[in-house]
Amino acid sequence: MPKETRDKPLADTPSSKTITRADLAEAVYRQVGLSRADAANMVEIVLKEISDAAVRGENIKLSSFGTFMLRSKKERQGRNPKTGEEVPITPRRVMTFKASNIMKRRINGEAPGEDDGD
Repeated sequence: MPKETRDKPLADTPSSKTITRADLAEAVYRQVGLSRADAANMVEIVLKEISDAAVRGENIKLSSFGTFMLRSKKERQGRNPKTGEEVPITPRRVMTFKASNIMKRRINGEAPGEDDGD
């Protein structure tokens, strides 16, 4: 089976392109006019700040984009699908993302409403 290329969409998704750090840095370089090195450094600083906030247990709200929230999950019983054996799933923290109303409207091709507080 041929390997999927970056620009070739999957059959069941609108697009399979993944935005990388390099893509973000290139966008900053083109739109802001910083050098490529400065643009890459700026992207790294922003991502580090977001990561550090998550590690501290803070929620990250990006206006008109969405909110990254940390949730603590308790220990629970799971099941190995191959063997059917019950196994404990350890407690952990997970990050979830909730898109803002503005982002939801953009994704669906709608104009943002005036009552969107995000």
